[in-house]
Amino acid sequence: MSELHGKKAPKAYENSEFIESPDGRLIRIIAEMMEPMHRFRRERIRDSIVFFGSARTLPEDVAKENLAKAEKGKDKSILAKAKMDLEMAHYYEQAVELAELLTKWSIDNNYGYYICSGGGPGIMEAANRGAEQVKGGRSIGLNIHLPFEQYPNAYITDELNFEFNYFFIRKFWFTYLAKAIVVFPGGFGTFDEFFEIITLIQTKKTSKIMPIVLFGKDFWNDIVNFEGLVRRGVISPEDLDLFVFADTAEEAFKHLTDELERLRKLFPLYHPH
Repeated sequence: MSELHGKKAPKAYENSEFIESPDGRLIRIIAEMMEPMHRFRRERIRDSIVFFGSARTLPEDVAKENLAKAEKGKDKSILAKAKMDLEMAHYYEQAVELAELLTKWSIDNNYGYYICSGGGPGIMEAANRGAEQVKGGRSIGLNIHLPFEQYPNAYITDELNFEFNYFFIRKFWFTYLAKAIVVFPGGFGTFDEFFEIITLIQTKKTSKIMPIVLFGKDFWNDIVNFEGLVRRGVISPEDLDLFVFADTAEEAFKHLTDELERLRKLFPLYHPH
């Protein structure tokens, strides 16, 4: 009599139908929490300088080319947008310069700070691009899967290129490694990231002391009336001390490096490199 065997069932963690189902959501969340930790430990990365900013900001050469094309056409709305894109392209170039300065400073001093961006185009691309321009420069990209596909930019270090499905896990990893934050002009996503981190600091839900730079004083004061928030009593005057403004890469670089050097002396175990 021959022995009968049934069909072997897949192990639960190999069952993609289950993993991708609503019941598998917790496993997907845990994976997005633990897999980056595994890679960061493997690569010995503990500290980052995070760049936030618009995905829509263009490099200056691209913006100039688009403006030249728009000037040949008859659509005034396209021309107006091309002019604004060129004006905003200044921030792309400044982000490249600042990331390059910070990466070189970190490598020269053997500090171990890595530029970290959201991994996509625009200011995110500029940050990774600046880091790559330094010999030995490596940088992190925390990309997010979106319905309108956001592809990782070409300047992220391969082994530090991450893809997230959940915004809240992505923001955890921004915050967990951050020792400083630079916020360039951006839209809803940039505001979400900035205000969540500033709320964590204001409410002392994070014990870290992080220098924060809002890059582009005219932009920020045009968009957010910080003084008005104080005047109406919804934030305290001292809350405005949680960040500073900068208008040039050199100005931001000086503030960030001065503060990080100060914090290294005050908390040597906090900045162990």
